[in-house]
Amino acid sequence: MPKFKSLPIFTTEAEERAFWATHDSSAYFDWTQAVVNPALPNLKFSTKSITIRLPEIMLTELKQLANKRDVPYQSLVKVLLAEKLSEIRTNYKIPATSSTTIK
Repeated sequence: MPKFKSLPIFTTEAEERAFWATHDSSAYFDWTQAVVNPALPNLKFSTKSITIRLPEIMLTELKQLANKRDVPYQSLVKVLLAEKLSEIRTNYKIPATSSTTIK
């Protein structure tokens, strides 16, 4: 049985992401022992439903833009909000958190 390397301790998610972008996971894990399609009964959704009131004309415009991009309008709203949050964080030099960064 091959000996696997020890995982480093990561202090941030960005550090871990950078590590895995340049390293092969098979040097650290025995993928032959991996569970295929594992059940995750305690997994919680990372999103939360909210209610927001918008002027009808704004909602109509959002739906039209979403239709042109062939995406659901709620998804377009999330993208637009994420872009604006990123812009504000950049302008005010506020670091991004994993919860506000959309991939």
